[in-house]
Amino acid sequence: MNPTARQYDTVIVGGGPAGLTAALALTRYRHRTLVVESPEPPRNAASRGVHGLIGLEGATPDELRARAWEELGRYGLAERLDGRVEEITPLAEGGFDVATDHEDTIWARDVILATGVTDQYPDGVEGFAACWGRTVIHCPFCVGEENADRSWAWVADDPDHLGMTATAFRAWTGDAIAIAPPWLPGADELRRSLRERGSDLVLGEITRLHHTDGDLRAVELADGTVLERQTLLWPQPQRQVPLVERLAQDHALALNDGYVTVDEGRQTSIPGLYAAGDLTGKPWEQGVVPAVTAGSAAADAIHFATLT
Repeated sequence: MNPTARQYDTVIVGGGPAGLTAALALTRYRHRTLVVESPEPPRNAASRGVHGLIGLEGATPDELRARAWEELGRYGLAERLDGRVEEITPLAEGGFDVATDHEDTIWARDVILATGVTDQYPDGVEGFAACWGRTVIHCPFCVGEENADRSWAWVADDPDHLGMTATAFRAWTGDAIAIAPPWLPGADELRRSLRERGSDLVLGEITRLHHTDGDLRAVELADGTVLERQTLLWPQPQRQVPLVERLAQDHALALNDGYVTVDEGRQTSIPGLYAAGDLTGKPWEQGVVPAVTAGSAAADAIHFATLT
C-alpha cells in the first residue's frame, strides 16, 4: 500500500441503485466509503422512472440519485468521486489499490463492484436507440404497465420462449405476436400453435423502427414488410464493462456465463471484492429491486466480516 494513499473502508464502483444502497448501509455502520461514479450516462438513463421500489414509484434515475445523496449527506461518511476506476489491484497484505482517471492513489479494505453491464445494441436498426427503454423494452415486469393496452411483439430466436407469446403478456395486452429470424427452427409448427391461441409468428430481420420521439408505431423488416406494433420486447446481449473484463483476465475474477459469480454475501472469487446489481445476474434477474437487495446484502457482509 502506498503510504500517501487516501484510505477508505470501502470503495464502491458505480452510483446506481445497488451502489448507493450499499453506501447508505455502510455509512450507517460507520464505514468510511467512497463512491466512484462514471461521467457517462448510466445504463438506466433512458428509463422514465423506476418501478416496484416502495416510496419511490416513478422516480426518474436522476431523482433517485439526488435523493440518495441527500440522505447520505446526513451521515458525512460517504464521499463521491466523479470519474472512472481504471484498475483494481488486490494486495498480498490485504486490501486493494484502486486507480482512477484522476490519478488519485486510493486504498480500500473492501471494494464493491456496482458497475452494471453494457447492452449491445443491434447494428443497422434505424430508430432503435430512440425507442430503447421506452417502447422497446428488455423486461415486461419492469415497464409492462407503462406499455399496457398496446400492440406488442416479442423479438427473439428461441422457439421455446416465443411459444409463450400468446399468453405471457396477457396482464398488459391482448395483441401480441412473435418476430424471429428467418432461420428459426420449427417455425411452421410454432406459427400454427400461436395462431391457434390468437397470436402469430413473423419471420424476418428488423431494419427500421418507425416512431415519433421514441413512441413506436411500426416495425419494418428487410423484405419491406411493415408491421404495426407499438411495443417490442427485445432483450439485447450484454457484456461486462472493461474494468470487470480486466479483473477477469488479470486477476481470475470468476464469471459464469459472462456474469460475475458471487456467494450469498455477494463476495466474488476475490476475497474482499464484492459485486451487486446487474453485473451478477442475467436479464430476467435484473432490475432496481434486486439491485437494492444485493447492495444491502453486500454492505451487511462487509460489516459482519469486520466483527470476526
